[in-house]
Order: sequence, then C-alpha cells, then structure tokens
Amino acid sequence: MGPEFATGLKYLAAGLAIGVGAIGPGIGIGLLVNGGLQAIGRNPDAAGNIQTNMILGIVFTEAISIYALVVALILLFVA
Repeated sequence: MGPEFATGLKYLAAGLAIGVGAIGPGIGIGLLVNGGLQAIGRNPDAAGNIQTNMILGIVFTEAISIYALVVALILLFVA
C-alpha cells in the first residue's frame, strides 16, 4: 500500500463526509419549508411570524452541512 492508496482513501473519506453530512440537512430543510408553506397556507395572517421562524430554522440546519464541508476540507488539506 503506497502513497497513492492513502491519497485515494483521503479523497474517499472527504467525499463521504460531505455526502453523508449534507443528506440530513437537505431533508431537514425540505421538511421545514414544507411545514412553513403549509402553515402559511392555513393562516396567511401569521405569514411574517412563520416565515421568520422558518428562515431561522433553515439557517441552523444549513450550519450542520457547513460543518460537514469544513470536516471534508480538513480531511483533504490537513490530514
């Protein structure tokens, strides 16, 4: 097992880190937007409140995928 094998494993680990780390937040954001749009459809008067909370939830969910991206970059360039 030479250095090429180690480099290949490093790329595989980085790909898995971002791939697996982005699936959950992607599904979560879809569910958040779905619930928010249904709530706005049922109660249009509360649209501003619902939209604010929905965007806040999206931001926190997106932060998880950014952490996965940082881990993948660390695996590529540091490890």
